[in-house]
Amino acid sequence: MTGARPNILLVVSDDHGYADRSALGTPGVSTPALDRLAAEGTTFSDAYVTAPICSPSRAGIITGRYQQRWGATWFDSSDIGASPTIAERLREAGYATGYFGKVHYGGEGAGDRGTPPEHGFDESFYGLAGQSMGRLHYLHHSDAAVAELGEAAEAMAVQPFWSGKEPLEFEGFTTDEIADRALEFIEQPRDDPFFAMVAFNAVHNFCWQLPEEELSARGLPAFDDWHPGAGEYLDWYDGAISPALPDGRGYYLAQLELMDRQIGRMLDRLDELGVADDTIVVYLTDNGGSRCNFGDNGDLRGTKYTLWEGGIRVPFIVRWPGIAGAERTNPALVSSLDLAATFEAAAGLPPDPRLDGQDLRIPLTGAAQNRTLHWHSGWQWAVRHDRWKLSWCDAASPTAGYVRAVEHSEPGDGLMLCDLEIDPGERVDVAEQNPELVERLLALQARWCTEIGLDDRS
Repeated sequence: MTGARPNILLVVSDDHGYADRSALGTPGVSTPALDRLAAEGTTFSDAYVTAPICSPSRAGIITGRYQQRWGATWFDSSDIGASPTIAERLREAGYATGYFGKVHYGGEGAGDRGTPPEHGFDESFYGLAGQSMGRLHYLHHSDAAVAELGEAAEAMAVQPFWSGKEPLEFEGFTTDEIADRALEFIEQPRDDPFFAMVAFNAVHNFCWQLPEEELSARGLPAFDDWHPGAGEYLDWYDGAISPALPDGRGYYLAQLELMDRQIGRMLDRLDELGVADDTIVVYLTDNGGSRCNFGDNGDLRGTKYTLWEGGIRVPFIVRWPGIAGAERTNPALVSSLDLAATFEAAAGLPPDPRLDGQDLRIPLTGAAQNRTLHWHSGWQWAVRHDRWKLSWCDAASPTAGYVRAVEHSEPGDGLMLCDLEIDPGERVDVAEQNPELVERLLALQARWCTEIGLDDRS
């Protein structure tokens, strides 16, 4: 890397299954750009996000702090708090900052801190997913679409996007539009480095929302969005998710391939501009793959919404010329929290003691680690230290019932200890055989809860 301060391209996808990359051999998957990124960089096999759902996870990413510190544990408590964001800190260091894609944390009114112009981004093109059940429509974003759909408009997420502080209508494939705007930002001539955060809506449900030519090319039938004439939304929804949705996996794989194509465009453009060697590129997803959306988490147990490995362990690839060695898999325990600390250190900023993450150069250079990661969603929590993971879930909670209904997934029941080194699928509970270890992990979790202001572990 020749530049003193690197450019930074952070790509965040939505609900991407852990096993859904073609280099891993999963049938039907086509992700040549992600495979290229992995071949030219490092894949962290034990990488985690801070929550098993979009909103709190993204709050942790953008701030580099456990979002539980300010009470953001689930959708209804979504917020980024008052903590400085990555963009604010990098802008202080002279970076040009741009946000492109899905926003799903915090207040979403004009001037609210949860909107990109209010937390450090100079340029932005974004959809406010909190207005629409956490998703963005893949094809329509206009006032006309809102009027046409009426009471279905919010559920189908057809509201206009925003450009800075102004609403912006468009009719086009959202994945392509996001990449187009990001590329316009990356291509701008400038003396200072850039930080571009590209947050795709793909591969969140509803993946059948594909351009007609893509449906035709793949032999996939059209599937109708919900409208009031289709009956009650939740009744319709059950037929629009796994296992009921015909061709559901095909729709999902199509959206994944089309997103990968846009990632490839960005990688190619960095090459063409001659800045690839001066740019850190990071790819991850916001939580584990969703069963209702036909994501594949491989041997990992559980899905989005749960604190099983399938809900919080994610694809995580870093290409950092001169730092992240090519075609390597690194088993170090890392977190999405680490992005803020890493980017700020790379920009030459002094360490921020408020951050909960670590500079990724520590595991990338092979330095020894002694690390503990924590999760807490109110009705479930987990702690991982070294090879051990202790988790707890209130199976009788209303939220657990919600997860069963919308995700068709079992979140767990009570306390469980797993040795992830020999049991990454979390099939065997070894708590009874290791009572002292359970007590140590309980103490670690209790100490963390006290530190960040949670009343207790459950």
